[in-house]
Amino acid sequence: QVQLVESGGGLVQAGGSLRLSCATSGRTYSNYHMGWFRQAPGKEREFVAAISWLGSRTYYADSVKGRFTISRDNAKNTVYLQMNNLKPEDTAVYSCAAVSASTDYTRLSNQRSYNYWGQGTQVTVSS
Repeated sequence: QVQLVESGGGLVQAGGSLRLSCATSGRTYSNYHMGWFRQAPGKEREFVAAISWLGSRTYYADSVKGRFTISRDNAKNTVYLQMNNLKPEDTAVYSCAAVSASTDYTRLSNQRSYNYWGQGTQVTVSS
């Protein structure tokens, strides 16, 4: 099992930045691929970014490529999402998720691939 707790959300003006953190627990934390997803009001949850269990591979949705950066510090059992040049359309609840490192990289953009989820943190970007 793994427990995930997000933090770092808040209200920011368009063009600003936020860094989200996902604190994890469990001795096998580093054996999980990690992803960030978001869900805007009235919308379906969508993929944002993912990182492989050793951090050697990263993946991004086209909508955030070049603006967001996912990283992980396995020694601190923490995954980060640095969000720069935020836009109003980035407003959503952001959740981190974990899946076994046995999962193929090609599946990491699919929310159904993940079996552990945090509660989410609200990000609101004002115009």
